[in-house]
Amino acid sequence: MTADSDPPDWFVNRQRSVPFDQEKIVRFASTLRRKLAGGREFAVCIASDDTVRRANRQFRGRRATTDVLSFPDDEGFRLGDLLISAPRARQQAQRLGHSIENELKILLLHGLLHLIGHDHEQDQGEMRRQERQWRRRLHLPAGLIERSES
Repeated sequence: MTADSDPPDWFVNRQRSVPFDQEKIVRFASTLRRKLAGGREFAVCIASDDTVRRANRQFRGRRATTDVLSFPDDEGFRLGDLLISAPRARQQAQRLGHSIENELKILLLHGLLHLIGHDHEQDQGEMRRQERQWRRRLHLPAGLIERSES
């Protein structure tokens, strides 16, 4: 993807208030698709906080915003969709002292683990172990589950 090319059809940035290196995030998502998802398809939408808050209320019955939502799709080869709040990612990156790109990567990894069937609220630590293993392999800072345990 160069400055003159469009992102792939499975990636969309629907917000403009939080700048980030889109090419870097698309490359990372492509790596996750190959290495973690076994080539199975998933879509990524980077959105505003309001969009994520509305989706969280509509699909999970929670009025609060969140950083990433996963929408599994049990139809064949397609894993589902990820919806990520860019403003929330920026806040978390600033608070934790790393780049917005690293935070978006962490959120992509976390969301994809949900899409492939992990659930940190019910799996006796399996998702936490998987997230830590992949985070280390991909050279990322602390993941979402580790942060919530601190």
